[in-house]
Amino acid sequence: MTLHEQLVEQFEIYMTESGKFESKGTKASATRTRKALSEIAKLCKERRKEIQDAKDAAEA
Repeated sequence: MTLHEQLVEQFEIYMTESGKFESKGTKASATRTRKALSEIAKLCKERRKEIQDAKDAAEA
């Protein structure tokens, strides 16, 4: 699975769990929402590096 696909998957999890927390107040969903956000942040850093490396390789 590519980093892009992983980001999309984590964002979908975030949207689902955030909705459950906001509408129903499910505490477990709050935990899963925070976990998804943490994973998104990590994946964003990896994806940014991947893009920069590809750009640098194209310029060389």
